Amino acid sequence: MAQIFISLGTNIDPQRHLTAGLVELHQAFGELQFSRVFESEPVGFSGTNFLNMVAIAQTDKPIADVVSIFKQIEQDNGRVRGEKKFSPRSLDIDLLLYDDAVCSEPVALPRGEILYNAFVLWPLAEVAPHLLHPIKQQTYAQLWHDYDKSTQKLWPVDFDFPKALLSND
Repeated sequence: MAQIFISLGTNIDPQRHLTAGLVELHQAFGELQFSRVFESEPVGFSGTNFLNMVAIAQTDKPIADVVSIFKQIEQDNGRVRGEKKFSPRSLDIDLLLYDDAVCSEPVALPRGEILYNAFVLWPLAEVAPHLLHPIKQQTYAQLWHDYDKSTQKLWPVDFDFPKALLSND
C-alpha cells in the first residue's frame, strides 16, 4: 500500500465543495487523515479567498488511477477542464506525494507546488512534519520553517468536517 498526500482547494461555495471532495475521497480510498483547513488569498489573480488543506490516504492503485479518480471527483463538483490556470475553482485536487516516488509521468511527483505555495506546504508540514521531501531531502517542517511567509497570506480556519470522516472513538 502506498501512502498518498492530497491537496484540496476551493473558492467557489468552499464549504460544500471541500466537504463533497472529502466524502468522495473517503469513498474511493477509505480512512483519511487531514490537516486543518486554511484560508488563503488567491495567487495569480484577484478573487475570493480559497480554503485549502491536505489529506492522507493509503492505496494500492497505481498513480495514473489515483489521478483519474481525482479528476472525476473534480468533475463531479463542477470543475471545468481548460480553465485558466489562475482562476476560481469549485474543487482542485492534486496528488502531492505517492510514497517517495519521483517521476514526471503520468504526473510530476513530488508536486512542485509543495515548495512554492504556502497553502500546500503549511498543511503538508502539519500532517507530515518529519517526512523527507524525496528530492530536497529536508523535512516538511524544515521547509516550512525556511519558507518566506511574507509572500502568501493564509491562516487556519474552523471547518465542519463531515461526521463520517471523523474517527470513531
